[in-house]
Order: sequence, then C-alpha cells, then structure tokens
Amino acid sequence: MSELASTYWLMAPEIVLVVGAMALLMLGVFRPENGREAETIGWLAIAVIILAGWLVIDQPEGRHTLFDGGFVIDGFGRFMKVLTLAASAGALLLSFDYMRETNSQKFEYPVLVLLASAGMMMMISANDLIALYLGLELQSLALYVTAAIRRDDLRSSEAGLKYFVLGALSSGMLLYGASLIYGFTGTTSFAGIAAAAKVAGAGQNIGLIFGLVFLLVGLAFKISAVPFHMWTPDVYEGAPTPVTTFFAAAPKAAAVALLMRVTLGAFAGIGPQWQQVVSVLAMASMGLGAFAAIGQTNIKRLLAYSAIGNIGYALIGLAAASPQGAQGVMIYMVIYVAMTLGAFACVLAMRRPGGMVEEIDELAGLAETNLGMATVLAVLLFSLAGIPPLAGFFAKFYVFAAAVKEGLWLLAIFGVLASVVGAYYYVRIVKVMFFDDAREKFLAIPVKAGLVMAVCGLFVLLYVAWPAPLVAAADAAARSLF
Repeated sequence: MSELASTYWLMAPEIVLVVGAMALLMLGVFRPENGREAETIGWLAIAVIILAGWLVIDQPEGRHTLFDGGFVIDGFGRFMKVLTLAASAGALLLSFDYMRETNSQKFEYPVLVLLASAGMMMMISANDLIALYLGLELQSLALYVTAAIRRDDLRSSEAGLKYFVLGALSSGMLLYGASLIYGFTGTTSFAGIAAAAKVAGAGQNIGLIFGLVFLLVGLAFKISAVPFHMWTPDVYEGAPTPVTTFFAAAPKAAAVALLMRVTLGAFAGIGPQWQQVVSVLAMASMGLGAFAAIGQTNIKRLLAYSAIGNIGYALIGLAAASPQGAQGVMIYMVIYVAMTLGAFACVLAMRRPGGMVEEIDELAGLAETNLGMATVLAVLLFSLAGIPPLAGFFAKFYVFAAAVKEGLWLLAIFGVLASVVGAYYYVRIVKVMFFDDAREKFLAIPVKAGLVMAVCGLFVLLYVAWPAPLVAAADAAARSLF
C-alpha cells in the first residue's frame, strides 16, 4: 500500500463521518422535508457513526503519525474515539421520539451531530496546536447551531446565543495561549513543545507558563470546569433535551481526551506547573458541583451541576500525571457517559399529555405509577453519587487511588468530602420518587429511551461483576500516552 493510500486508510473514520454528513445533507436538501424523512436521515447518521466506529476498531495497532506529525493515531485515541462515537450514537437515538412529539424534526440535526463528531475525532488525535484548533472549532460551530436548533423556541435560541458568545471568548483565550506557546517554543508541534518543555529552566519560562495557562483556560471552558462553567446550567436547561444529552456526553469525552493529550504529551516536561492549575480546577469544580445543585428544582439544571462536579473528579486522575491516573480518567469517562445517557433517557421519558416535564417535584410517587423507570433512575443516581457496588463508586475509586499513590492526599480527601455532600441531592430525588405522594402518571416510556435506560442501567449495576475488560483496555490505552 502506498504512503498516500495508507494515510487515507488511517483517516478513514474521520473521512466517513464528513462524507456521510455531506451525503445526508444533500439527501435532505433535495428531498421534500417532512418528519419521516428527517428520521430516516437520523437512522442513516447512526449507521455512519457505527461504520466509523468499526473503522476505528479495525485500525492497525501501535502509534502512527500523519501530516508531518500533526495527527496521531494510537491506543489512547482509539479508546476515546470509540467512546465518543458511542455517546454520539446514543444521544442521536434518544432524539427521534422527542423531535417527533414536539414537531421539531429537522434533517440538519443528525448532519450537525456527524460534523461535530468529526471535529471531536480530530481533537482526540490532534498532535499540533493548529490541528487542535481546527478540531475544536469544527466541533464547536456545529454545537452552537444544535443548541438553537428549535428556532421558534425562546429558551433554545437563548441557549445557542449564550453558548456561542462564551464559546467564542474561550476560543480567543485558547488562540492567545497557542500564540504565546508558539512564540516561546518556535513550533506548534506537540513533539517540539515537549522538547522545549524538557529544557532546563522551562518551568521558569514565564511566556511558556502564561501560554499554557491560557490554553488550559480555553479547554476548561469546553469541559465546563469551574470557574469557566457559567454557560453550562443555562445551556443545559434551555437547549432541547436530546441536544443537552449530546452536550453532556460526547463533547465532554473528546475535550477531556484533548486535555490529557496536551498536558501529558506536549507539557509533560513542566508537570508541576500544570498540575497546580488542574488541581485547582478539580477542587473548584467538585465544590461547586456539590453545593450549587442542592437548591435546584429543574432536573436538567441539576444534571448540569452534576456534570460540572463529575469533571472535577475526572481531573483528579489527570492531576496525578501518571499511567494509573490516565487509566482512571478513561474509566471514569466511560462510566460517566453511561450514567449521563441513562439519566437523560429518564428525563426524556418524563412526559404527560401536556408535554415534557422537567421539574423534580413532578417525579413525586413515580415508584407507584412506574416502578421500572423509578428503579433505573434510582440506580443511576446512586451511581452518580458513588454508592458501592455501582459503577460510579469504582469510577471515583480509580481516580482517588491514583491521586493517593502520587501523594495528592488533599485532592483525594476533598473529592471524598464533595461526594458526601453531592450525595444529598441525588438521594433527595430518590426520596421524592419513592416516598412522596404520587402525582399524575407519565405517558408510556418511548421504546428508544427505554432501550438506552435499560442498557445503561444494566451496565452501571453489573459492572462490578466483570470490570476486567474495561480496566485492561483503559490500561493499554493509558500506556500509549507515556
């Protein structure tokens, strides 16, 4: 196989997503637009995502660099790409029933999901500051539009505008940091930056440190880390629920993967400097996620603060800056995506004849009217709280253990305390479902939401029985980073 053909074969997953998005866009434009047509395009988009996932799994083992080192394919990238694609497919599957019932089916939505997924894939494989920015913007531009996909809905339009304005600000900060890094290292390549960061005295290079901080600020916006989280609750509440599901799962996994590649790859030589920044982000995110959610009455806003807290826990593993820490972060993100998709599937099933219901009080007595949904949601909430023996407990255990091994006792203790506080608002929802007086019964659970709920609930419940495959895969992927 020639070098050019080899390059394009290694890029096949990204090419499939982009070409698939263009083909479906043409199909949608030249066919009469109606609800059934939009759903057909949605199913075809899921098929494209599955094909891209198979191509990722089928890639040759080992580390491969393309485009003069700007794009890297390795075990870590393959692991995180499969997770991201699974999250995108799950979120897309959950959108069909909602879009049909709210009469907001648009063929553009699955096309935008495919384009955003292509951007996420590029982010995960970025090995250069320019590739990093291209992937980030391809993802972000698609997400800005999806947030405001319901143009006739004031909340959706407001969510899209807020996300766009704050996202543009974060991109500006990230670009400023990238320009400083280029100015002080003379290269945009991660390999070149890593070599410059290992030079004696690099830790005292103010320009390089400032560039790194601005770069981390830009990435912190994307993962909703405190204090750069301000867009998250409003966008989660205002955007259509399937879009919120997508935001909460796939882009988070991709942005965390990019953050890991930047810190553990390009800036490994000045670890103590970025470890301080990541530790502060982790503690602030865990603290705000634990306390700010207590007073929430809207379940989507509550899950937004929960997501902020979960990113804080994942950052504990990154702060450890070790193979065990990286492994912990990857396991955490897999379990987090499963819990998030399951929880939002339950939110999408909260439907009465008058429309969607989002208030926590409306779940009162759910165990009397729909025991199955109440049980699955309770399992997912207990897992989010970190109650053993559910998967969420092990997710936190892996990152705490990595932090303790590297001597980050304060970070681990703070994480445990934040988990205890956060458990309150999860348990409160369970109490409302099982012990309050029943309200009007919800409509029957849509088949697709029920399928996602069942799969995610079983994964969270049965993870303890067979954790070895995920642990082994995450360990192999983590070692490819070091």
